[in-house]
Amino acid sequence: MLNQFYRMHPRALSGLSLLLLLVIWHLLAAALHSNTLPLPLTVAAVFWQAIESGELPYHLGVTLLRLIGSFTIAMLLGCALGVMLGKNRQLDAFFDNWLVIFLNIPALVTIILCYVWFGLVESAAILAVVINKLPNVIVTIREGTRALDKDLLEMAQCYRFSRKKTFLHVIWPQLHPFVMAATRSGLALIWKIILVVELLGRSNGMGYQLHIFFQLFDVASILAYTIAFVTLIQMLELLLLKPLDRRAQRWRR
Repeated sequence: MLNQFYRMHPRALSGLSLLLLLVIWHLLAAALHSNTLPLPLTVAAVFWQAIESGELPYHLGVTLLRLIGSFTIAMLLGCALGVMLGKNRQLDAFFDNWLVIFLNIPALVTIILCYVWFGLVESAAILAVVINKLPNVIVTIREGTRALDKDLLEMAQCYRFSRKKTFLHVIWPQLHPFVMAATRSGLALIWKIILVVELLGRSNGMGYQLHIFFQLFDVASILAYTIAFVTLIQMLELLLLKPLDRRAQRWRR
């Protein structure tokens, strides 16, 4: 039995794991028989109804747009600043305390301050998300820049590589794992922060809807919307991030 388990394909194991999770969920919900933990079929019915009504696609789309906007800004700024600090010791020493401070400020505090200072507007919501994510990207890329092999950079100079060729064939292959780490951790962090941003100060989006469901004590809708968003993030991982990762890692043997 154990030998068959260890010989199973990773995708089959992943499917088996999800099936086991659903079975455990069903058994617990059936045993408790409470509105606080609805059956999987109940959540599935609510999920389908929300799709047919158009509410789920609308609010999911709004949140996704906020995620893409804030994530893009945070990654571009974070990568640029991280490379800058990783290459310049003086700048790194000067701004290191800033990074430590911003890394330890609670996300909720940043969100509240942005709304208080700039009002309950879309730009304040995006800014709050960017500020919360930016220090993590900077630190990750800074460490990647510090880890660059100086011998390879000197070799590129000796062979008179252009800046483009040096970046594509020397710097990027070494920096890529750090960029992917910042990307994956960024997606996991940003969507959680966005929900809080929407809950506190927006009139649409997944966080706003979850706040309404909480007030109504509608656990089935909370789970349905959560499953929808987690599924979307998983699709981004499988259809976008992993193919890009495999393509960038083709040089490895």
